[in-house]
Amino acid sequence: MIFKNAISWFEIPAIDLDRAQRFYEAIFDIKMIPLESPHIKMRMFPIQDPASGIGGALNKADGIYIPSATDGPLVYLNANPDVQLILDKVEAAGGKIAVPKTLISPEYGHMAVFIDTEGNRVGLHSVPPGFGG
Repeated sequence: MIFKNAISWFEIPAIDLDRAQRFYEAIFDIKMIPLESPHIKMRMFPIQDPASGIGGALNKADGIYIPSATDGPLVYLNANPDVQLILDKVEAAGGKIAVPKTLISPEYGHMAVFIDTEGNRVGLHSVPPGFGG
């Protein structure tokens, strides 16, 4: 099997969903979409094409997720056109920069890692202009 996209969905744990929402809305200049029911409390990242099969959300699920700056998978969010544009907003929004903008290679662009307001380690990636970004 070959996947069209390696990621289909991701969830970032949140202890305080409203605080986490404010942080991500501030650094990405977006408006997150609330999804709440008796069993689910999420803030979904807005996506251009829901049919793409790729999406994600902040999730407050007590007992299921534990925010971590060191353990577990590392999700990289799209920071095109430049990782630095997002990093410049992280500390003002209440986060910390863990790995500054770093060149992967001229072909594969740049990466960085921050710690969000919930204590999660989250990656950023941007690709060079004209290289599939």
